[in-house]
Amino acid sequence: MGRLVIVSNRLPVTVRADGGGGEPKVARSPGGLATGLSGPHQSSGGLWVGWPGDLSALGPEQRDRVRAELEGQRLVPVDLTAEEVSGYYEGFSNRVLWPLFHYLLDHIPLEAMQWEIYRRVNARFADAVAERASPDDTIWVQDYQLCLVPALLRERLPGARIGFFLHIPFPASEVLQALPWRDELLRGLLGADLVGFHTSLYARQCANALRRLLGLVADGDRVLYQGRSVRLGAYPMGIDAEGFAREAERDEVVARAQALRREAGGARLLLGIDRLDYTKGIRRRLLALDRLLERAPELRGQVTLLQIAVPSRTSIAEYEEFRQDVDEVVGRVNGAHGTTSWSPVRYLYRSFSREDLVAFYRAADVMLVTPLRDGMNLVAKEFVASRVDERGVLLLSELAGASAELGAGAVLVNPYDVDGTIDAVLRALAMPEDEQRERMRAMRDRVFGWDVHRWVRAFLQDLEGAQAPRLALTPEDVLRRLRERIALAPRRVLLLDVDGTLLEHRLEPGHVTPDAELLALLLRLAGLPGTEVHLVSGRPASVLEAWFGRLPVGLHAEHGLWWRPLPQGGQPGAWRTDRPVSIAWKGRVRPLLEALSLRTPGALVEEKPSTLAWHYRRTEPDLGEARAAELLRRLEEALEGEDAEAIAGDRVVEVRPRGATKAAVVARALSPAPPGAVAVAMGDDRTDEDLFGALPPSGVALHVGARESAAPYRLPSAAAARRFLRALADEVERLDRASATDPWSSASHRSP
Repeated sequence: MGRLVIVSNRLPVTVRADGGGGEPKVARSPGGLATGLSGPHQSSGGLWVGWPGDLSALGPEQRDRVRAELEGQRLVPVDLTAEEVSGYYEGFSNRVLWPLFHYLLDHIPLEAMQWEIYRRVNARFADAVAERASPDDTIWVQDYQLCLVPALLRERLPGARIGFFLHIPFPASEVLQALPWRDELLRGLLGADLVGFHTSLYARQCANALRRLLGLVADGDRVLYQGRSVRLGAYPMGIDAEGFAREAERDEVVARAQALRREAGGARLLLGIDRLDYTKGIRRRLLALDRLLERAPELRGQVTLLQIAVPSRTSIAEYEEFRQDVDEVVGRVNGAHGTTSWSPVRYLYRSFSREDLVAFYRAADVMLVTPLRDGMNLVAKEFVASRVDERGVLLLSELAGASAELGAGAVLVNPYDVDGTIDAVLRALAMPEDEQRERMRAMRDRVFGWDVHRWVRAFLQDLEGAQAPRLALTPEDVLRRLRERIALAPRRVLLLDVDGTLLEHRLEPGHVTPDAELLALLLRLAGLPGTEVHLVSGRPASVLEAWFGRLPVGLHAEHGLWWRPLPQGGQPGAWRTDRPVSIAWKGRVRPLLEALSLRTPGALVEEKPSTLAWHYRRTEPDLGEARAAELLRRLEEALEGEDAEAIAGDRVVEVRPRGATKAAVVARALSPAPPGAVAVAMGDDRTDEDLFGALPPSGVALHVGARESAAPYRLPSAAAARRFLRALADEVERLDRASATDPWSSASHRSP
């Protein structure tokens, strides 16, 4: 492995300028990600790409000095305008993705979601990486602000080793479905070779979203996408446990913890340390304390909640409103229960050094980590690492990712159950020291055994071995030689499947329409010298006529059962069929398909003039596959003695006249075969195997996608198929120009 290139929203530094235009200072950030990745970043001679923060207060010379210092630390700044920061970070990332991924959809704004700015800034990050990355680098993209970067990098660096890690929860597919751009977001993640999450639950929910929303079926922990195998894995992030333990044993920290307990005046100390964010459960925690003191008034003066709220996203109006709300709740609780010598809540709204935080951890009797939902929550692990005395109780939300690791030692609570939280606090306050030690030891074993350094090593080791495509794509140099051979032929007959080959599949077949770029490409191909274009599809003739009727191409509908020949004299021919078509079987089969659709939510029946199709792309994947297998068994009985057959396609079961396959298209298009013609077929599913099998020995078969195929050449996607055809057109036009200017060139002998 070469260098490690880390990509995150922020660089792991803070730039500060002294007052009066003094020398700016670049200081390393103390965060867990910076701590964990600093070693691999340094040892590999790697790069770290990210936003350096707002440098607008610096003069030109100061900015130049900051850039020079960043470059010396191999930090690559991505400069963002104030509008971009507002739209990409504060807007879409933190006002849309943050509440959505935390299941708090009521916090998403009604308008101005800033998707376009998010996409544009993600492209800026991808460009910054692509400009500096080397072929043997490993690229690791971090978190929800950069979900599109993996796919954007895959476009720019097709052979790169790319990892992505999501530091917040991945929601259930029903929640993600609320996002208008969920497909683009998921396809963005699929540009990576390895996508990491804090818990196996999040990985499973991502796999389920890929199945339900994109129709991609996971094989174990892998998803086949565009000819690549993308792995989904769980890698719970750790902390610098040894560092926190060393800090906790320092005399200054011990003295500070003792002072905090004296300040509490003998009261038991409950501790909450959170960013001031509506996901952290602070209001419900305060409500639980309020009700606890109502239920057990004898605890007044005997227990104090020290709540530290670290300022967060202060430029977002909703966070300022939340701060005011928390202030009011704190005042109300203190007013209802406090005395002249005691307040139930000691509320501190500011940031603290790690030394101060560890002192708080050591002083606490009960640590309250009760977020409404959290990807991991490292505060819980910091508390455990800091308790070198093996005392104290961790009260932990079961909706935090950390509960999957620390559940054996923590007291788990549902933060939405206020009465249950009160019972848990009372249990924690009464817990014997022996039980505290037993629980703390179990948690410390986990926190120290799987720290931030182990987390980094595990992810990078798996990323190193993740690049193993299940089905090998055809290398670009082979495709180039293939295009040259096709272009040199005196005649070319292009037999092109439509759905899945030229157009990406969608969950709703009716939502797919050809775009202007595809229509222009087909018109260009049809206009090349010595070239015929035939479009082959399972769709009915009426759809192909509406989509492509004005193009000078041959059209073959319902897998070639109906066809419209190439236009002659600029006029398209009439639709026709080569065989008598009986649809008497439809009366028996249609009720069977319709009844199964009623039992299978998301399934639908599509009727064409000569065929019936049962689509299940929008069904729950396991249910859809089971019902499709059942349908094929029942159709085998229903069609006995009929001139019809059932075939399984890409999340569709079709019933068609027996023997109506795409093989007939090849014979039709090559009869009579133009002298020296080469037939080129492109397709993506099982029905296209008939097309490939009917090609003459000189023919060229290209399979599009990740399914098994007999085709000798493979392209990853519809986008790659279009690129191949554009490059073929370029080559034909180049040879044609050469023929016109040099009568002795080989190109001059391509056609009579």
